Amino acid sequence: MPQTPVPRQPAPALDLPLIIGTRWRLSEQSPERFTQVVVYRGLHCPICQSYLKTLKRHYGAFVDKGVETICVSMEGRERVQQAYDDWGLDDIPMGYDLDRAQAEDWGLYMSSGISDAEPEVFAEPAVFWIRPGGELYLANISNVPFARPDLGQLLDAVDYVTENDYPARGDLAA
Repeated sequence: MPQTPVPRQPAPALDLPLIIGTRWRLSEQSPERFTQVVVYRGLHCPICQSYLKTLKRHYGAFVDKGVETICVSMEGRERVQQAYDDWGLDDIPMGYDLDRAQAEDWGLYMSSGISDAEPEVFAEPAVFWIRPGGELYLANISNVPFARPDLGQLLDAVDYVTENDYPARGDLAA
């Protein structure tokens, strides 16, 4: 059973291959403000396509505000590469082969495919922010494709959080 990660605690480990042929490790990230991990269901999901295209429109602004972003999926390299190409996600790092153990560590909901177009098992969407020291700040985990945080609001929140030293909330969940 997945365990929801707790804000103000160390984020779970995350180590994935990228479609550009390198590895991405959360422990090696050094953003100015946050590392943003966006989990998406996969190539089969039109809502993911729309969400990641919106992310692409905001991507430069996130970078300018000191937020490094990666998109991750349980799908393999070929399907993640196809999503990257077909959806026009230039510049966004794309991780693949998120395994069940990692998905459970991050508290992700997982679903069984209900059609031939869907993978046998895939993670449902989530967005996480991790502080430069590895502490979890934000966890937005969904069990359905149509409930995700508004990326424009998140972008606006970066400055507010930083300028007001706004603490992570929900740390009493443990």
